[in-house]
Amino acid sequence: MRSLMEFLSDKWWMVFPLMAFAGRWAGGWRRSAERRHRRRVELHALKNQAVEAEKASTEEVRALMATHDATNRRWLEYELDVGKLIDFPLMTDVREPLTVAFLRAKREADGQRPANAGDLRSVSGLDAYRQAVNNFAVALDVAEREARRIRDSKFSGPERERLATARKLLMIAENSAATPAERQAAYKRVRRELDGLIALPDVTLAALEEKLAPELDAGPRAAQLHGG
Repeated sequence: MRSLMEFLSDKWWMVFPLMAFAGRWAGGWRRSAERRHRRRVELHALKNQAVEAEKASTEEVRALMATHDATNRRWLEYELDVGKLIDFPLMTDVREPLTVAFLRAKREADGQRPANAGDLRSVSGLDAYRQAVNNFAVALDVAEREARRIRDSKFSGPERERLATARKLLMIAENSAATPAERQAAYKRVRRELDGLIALPDVTLAALEEKLAPELDAGPRAAQLHGG
């Protein structure tokens, strides 16, 4: 200890550089601590932004899926209703470019749709799905407007008469006040009148037959009972 004090008494002038060095070291440590703190704050902010961005993306995907579902429901109003297809035959006419464009846009949107909103994480995937849903909705709007504009004007006079007859027969087939035999006969005539005029999708026929199932079955059952 005495040796140290003797050394310092001879080297008193070194106190000032040492103090300066200590000051610089303390300042550097403080700045380093501040930088570490800023980095932690920035990382925390980035994590929060990522969480918010993911939440926003999921909410957008849900909104897109809701628009997708609503557009599909609008299309199903035609696909499941023979009457609407008789009134607006363009909606199933694959010879029409607008109908083809709409069906292509529907397939694209259905193909881009995720099983769950949270499954779609990539920006490119979200952009593709957004574009596909928008194209689908716009294509249906355009096809629907054109179908309502032209209605049955592309058919000849006799063909329009057949469509009108099919529409009246369909009302009988769907009329619960008619007898089963009348409804069954009307359904069969609807099919004959529309043959070669409107291509009824399988799902359309299935929906109509499900609605008329008791009446369609009544004929065979009555025949069996009569035969017995």
